[in-house]
Amino acid sequence: MTVEALPANQPETFYRGAGRIAEFRNVPALADRPEDWVGSVTSRFDLAPSGLSTLADGRTLAEAIAADPAWWLGPGRTDTGVLVKLLDAGQRLPLHVHPDRRFANAHLASPYGKTEAWVIVSARPDAYVHLGFARDVSSEELAGWVEGQKTGEMLEATNRIPVAAGDAILCPAGLPHAIGDGILLVEIQEPTDFSVLLEYEGFGLADGHLGLGYDLALGCVDRGAWNPALLDGLRGTAARLLPPAADEFFDARRLYGGDRVERGFSILVVVGGSGRLSGASDDLPVRSGDTLLIPYAAGALVLDGQVEAVRLAASR
Repeated sequence: MTVEALPANQPETFYRGAGRIAEFRNVPALADRPEDWVGSVTSRFDLAPSGLSTLADGRTLAEAIAADPAWWLGPGRTDTGVLVKLLDAGQRLPLHVHPDRRFANAHLASPYGKTEAWVIVSARPDAYVHLGFARDVSSEELAGWVEGQKTGEMLEATNRIPVAAGDAILCPAGLPHAIGDGILLVEIQEPTDFSVLLEYEGFGLADGHLGLGYDLALGCVDRGAWNPALLDGLRGTAARLLPPAADEFFDARRLYGGDRVERGFSILVVVGGSGRLSGASDDLPVRSGDTLLIPYAAGALVLDGQVEAVRLAASR
C-alpha cells in the first residue's frame, strides 16, 4: 500500500470548535482544537513542530519527503506546495488577513504567502463569512481601528457573505476575512501560517503582527472596495470547484464514484458516502471523514462507490 489514511492532527489554537471535526471524522472531541492539519509539512508560526503530520511509521511527513522527495512528490519537486486543513468554527473567527508572496518574500523570508480557499462541508442556517471591505478604507482609518480594537467598525466595513454546504470560495492573500460560527470546511492554502490579526481583543491574544509591528504588517492588507461582481468572481461554478484565479496557487477538484484520481502528491478528503480507492498498489475502503495522503508513487487511482471527495494538490 502506498496511500495512507491519516489520523487527526489537531494542534492547539486560540478559538473554539464545536465538535464538528469529531463528528465528521469519528474521533474524540477536542473543543480547544478546532483544526485538523492534514498531510502537513508546515508548523504553526513560531511554534514548531506543532502542526506537522506524523506518519504511521513514526516519522513526520516532512522527514519522509526529505528522505525521498521523488517517491512522494514526483520528479523535480521538493516541496508539497500546499497545506490542507479541516476547520470547525465554533465561534466567529477574528478579522484577519494573510500576506501575499511579495510581502512574505520581502519581510518573512518565505517564497509563499497565504492565499487560501474554503470548501464548505456543513453550515448552520444563515451561516456567513466576512470577506473584503465593502468600501475603500484609508491606511489611517485601518490603523486606528486596529490600535483601538474597534471591532464593530471594522466588521461593519466588510462584506458579509452567506455560505452553505457545497460552496467553494477563494480568499486571495491580502483580503480581510473572518469565518462565521457554525461552519465546518476544508481549507486549502499555501504552506505557511502567516496571519495578521486586525482583531485580537477577546481572543486571549496580545497582538497579531507576525513580529513585524503593525506599522509594517498592515501594509499587506487590501484596503480596496470589493463589490458584488468582484466577490462573485471568487466563487466556484458548476464546471469547476474554484475560479481560475486559484490556479496559480493550488488545484482543488470534487470527485465522485467512478472518477479517476490523477497521479501526483495530493490529499483526498472524503466528504460524503463510502466506497473504495484502488490502483496498482492500493485497494482500501473509504468513507466520509477520511483524510488520505496520496504520494506520487501511488500512480493513478480510481474512486468507486456512492462517495464524494475533494482532491487537493499544489498547482501544476
